[in-house]
Amino acid sequence: MHAASFLPCSLNCDHNNLNSYNKQKKMMSNTKIGWIGLGKMGVPMSRQLIKSGFSITVFNRSKDKKKDLKESGAEIASTPAELIGLTDLIIIMVSDDKAIHAVFNGDQGLLSAGTSGKIIINMSTVSPAISKEMAALCKSQGNNYLDAPVSGSVKQAEEGQLVIMAGGEDEIFETAKPILEKLGKLALRVGDTGAGNTAKLAVNTLLAFHAQGLAEAICFANKNGIATEDLMTIINNSALGNVFGKIKGEAIIHDNYQAAFALKHIAKDLRLAKAEGLDTPLAETVYKTFQEAETVFGEEDIIAVIKQIK
Repeated sequence: MHAASFLPCSLNCDHNNLNSYNKQKKMMSNTKIGWIGLGKMGVPMSRQLIKSGFSITVFNRSKDKKKDLKESGAEIASTPAELIGLTDLIIIMVSDDKAIHAVFNGDQGLLSAGTSGKIIINMSTVSPAISKEMAALCKSQGNNYLDAPVSGSVKQAEEGQLVIMAGGEDEIFETAKPILEKLGKLALRVGDTGAGNTAKLAVNTLLAFHAQGLAEAICFANKNGIATEDLMTIINNSALGNVFGKIKGEAIIHDNYQAAFALKHIAKDLRLAKAEGLDTPLAETVYKTFQEAETVFGEEDIIAVIKQIK
């Protein structure tokens, strides 16, 4: 009989917890991570893992961004196929379903390598349908897939304070959780494959409500002689005050629409949500507004929706 079984229950539990902690620590220190996608979020997120001591290999179509990460300590892969062969766990952070297809199924894509035993985590905001499709393809090769999109912007990525919502097998999530917790203040499994994507679409639908609601309130106030600065002072000191409103109110006051989260992305996310059955009254309204705004203001920040409303 193992010596631990002779310990009192509380000590035995502590012993088991210590074993679990040591196992996780060993897993974390030995895991070789591959990162695909070095956009506004991918760069600070991958740097966060480098700062945490992980061995990182990156792939990105743009060479200049790969050079920046190499200077931060990352290794460089020339293709997704090469990257999956060099790593144990692969994280993907790209723009949309089309990019996901290219990463997995393209020439020299992940699946072309024919490797097995890998964990692939898709942190992009994409459709639940594509996650289910890619999860099935991964499983057919003996790999595991999680969808784990994030809530938060560049600042939260830089500070490791993202909120991560995951879908997939519980055992795989628990294995990857110590790594996800280096990227976010919360990593929560919300269901099976695609559930993380669905949760993210729900969050971004609410984000669209907030953006359009704030924009409409400011427009109404301005039309009736109330300065934006005064309205935002009132809102920020009321029960309605929140970080999003404060930041976006400041952006409107200073006429600064440089994209922290581009309007074209929320328009895309609303299309994905609508395809999943989102058809409530407010959702129909913000869907229409953002689809129309995307044509002119797509490259600007989400709060540039105020220009569409004025």
